[in-house]
Amino acid sequence: MESAQLRTWHQLARSPRSELRVWQTERLRSVLRTVAGSNPFYSDKWKRAGGELSESAISSLRLPGDLGRLPLTTKADFSGDHHVHPPFGTNLTFATDQYTRMHQTSGTTGDPVRWLDTPESWQWVLDCWDQIFEMAEIGQGDRVGFPFSFGPFLGFWAAFEGAARRGCLCLPGGGMSSEERLRFLIENRATVICCTPTYALRLAEVAAEQKIDLKSSAVTKLIVAGEPGGNIPAVCDRIQNAWAARVFDHWGMTEVGPLATECIEQPGGLHLLETECIAEIIDPATGESFDIDGTLAAGSQPNAAPIRGELVITNLGRVGSPAIRYRTGDQVELDPRPCPCGRNLLRLNGGILGRLDDMLTIRGNNVFPSAIEVILREFPEVLEFSLNVVTREAMPQLVIEIETTFGVPDIEEAGGMSDLMDRVKNAIHERLHFRPEVIPVEPHSLPRFEHKARRHVRKR
Repeated sequence: MESAQLRTWHQLARSPRSELRVWQTERLRSVLRTVAGSNPFYSDKWKRAGGELSESAISSLRLPGDLGRLPLTTKADFSGDHHVHPPFGTNLTFATDQYTRMHQTSGTTGDPVRWLDTPESWQWVLDCWDQIFEMAEIGQGDRVGFPFSFGPFLGFWAAFEGAARRGCLCLPGGGMSSEERLRFLIENRATVICCTPTYALRLAEVAAEQKIDLKSSAVTKLIVAGEPGGNIPAVCDRIQNAWAARVFDHWGMTEVGPLATECIEQPGGLHLLETECIAEIIDPATGESFDIDGTLAAGSQPNAAPIRGELVITNLGRVGSPAIRYRTGDQVELDPRPCPCGRNLLRLNGGILGRLDDMLTIRGNNVFPSAIEVILREFPEVLEFSLNVVTREAMPQLVIEIETTFGVPDIEEAGGMSDLMDRVKNAIHERLHFRPEVIPVEPHSLPRFEHKARRHVRKR
């Protein structure tokens, strides 16, 4: 990475937000000038929203107030476009022979959506990872392990290349069992691990089974992403205690790129890379944007209502397949307090709080699965779990299956299985105001995951 570009990141991250807005405005205008008239998806979208995006409209655009002149984009928009124009859709600013990378969404919340990148857009993705690694103080001399099979999802593909470009030794962990991966990482003295929170816990479980002392390994940091966990204190503590290493939560999406990470100085939240994107927080019901700049200028005031809503992203460098005012479906909360790291980048308190399309309604209570995981992970006896929504007599009931450290479920001992089940039920009832059914299951009967965990199942 050129030192001038790195200086720009450092300067902008610590500059007044007015200067950051000027930077964002100029980059957004550049993106819109390239996309307007050349990208069929957005050209059609803007026409249907009220007309073509003219040069005068682009030149007069100011942030943040004028962003609402552009329509919001949803995953359903992209998915529908792919169905009508297979296989890649029409969100392509250039001819298809100009693209050299293809990834696709995981399909967790619907049909997978394919995403193409030009070499220039891919370099922008690597630039984002350069900032993420810089904030975690990872660089030349580090050995970064990637313990998963590389598939078509974006995953850590860019992290792998970004780490290599940064001077790190990259350790690919595809095509191995969990036991083989763990020994591979330890034998090659990995100092950093990139994986999902679930897989970090799975490797710790394997280490315990194999009598491997993770705390004596060379690993000092883990970057976790792909699901809640890195932002859940009990999960984060469990990973850090098992590995004796610092966990950094990270957020990104195939559609928008890698755009958020924790800083070293203040765990428990995510800084958005606003040098590379424009972030909004909207009311998911109305689509109206909250006043982020006004809230940040006012600072943290007593009794002030927190800004909580859906995160909307416009990326500023992925021109080949842009995401402009993209509704991520992720619920977030703005943290208006200055960060000890000195960066003025937007910070999300608690990271990603949950996905709006994952929300469950149980006995009249709206509950995110991540809120249930927060509680379950506070019980060290709980190894793995599955959330099942069962409809009984027209009423949804939550059934939680739990693997525990007690082993076979029919073992009863003082303070053992039955006591644990009662304590879990009571904790959920006290904090989420409904009482689930909690069932112990046989050891190793619940699935383990290398990538995104899918613990939430709806049953009849």
